[in-house]
Amino acid sequence: MPPDDAPFRIGFVTGATPDKWARTWRERRRDALELVPLEETDQEVGVRDGSLSMVLARLPVDRTGLHCIPLYEERPVVVAGHDHVVAATDPHEELRLADLADEQLVLPHRSGWTPSAPQLSWPAMSERDAVATVAAGTGIVLLPQSVARLHHRKDVVQRFVADLPGTTIGLVWRVDDEDERIQAFIGVVRGRTARSSRG
Repeated sequence: MPPDDAPFRIGFVTGATPDKWARTWRERRRDALELVPLEETDQEVGVRDGSLSMVLARLPVDRTGLHCIPLYEERPVVVAGHDHVVAATDPHEELRLADLADEQLVLPHRSGWTPSAPQLSWPAMSERDAVATVAAGTGIVLLPQSVARLHHRKDVVQRFVADLPGTTIGLVWRVDDEDERIQAFIGVVRGRTARSSRG
């Protein structure tokens, strides 16, 4: 068990939205709750080394030694500049990967999908930088809708992609962590009332 004054720290990957659960926690508990933003590449590190009690992670994660509760699905979108052909499509219609086969993908997608057109060699860049690149009129980027919203600009558009696999946000914590605050937070996430038990 952690000492009574140990901070209860929850990491959250870019695009995840822990605010409503943190608000409920603060209404019910005196224990301080600290939210820690994380890059997707770092989402397992803090929970494994004990610096974070739990993480809202983008699945999949290596489940060895970890518990995981899938929480919600994220829909994938394509982001392109205002002058791109994607912008000319109906905003209410979904695109398909075949519609994007001739494009330049400026950031690798976690699914491994790439357009069939020969690809340029792009430097490593953040999601924010990738959106800025497509805003300048070069290529496209495929992102979870939550991440695209976070980095939205007036000079880009986004459209849903019907046949691209979505992603799942899940709550992850160590199997050997017996901190009672973890179960309390799971209760908040699952919508248990302050008076309900774990049953």
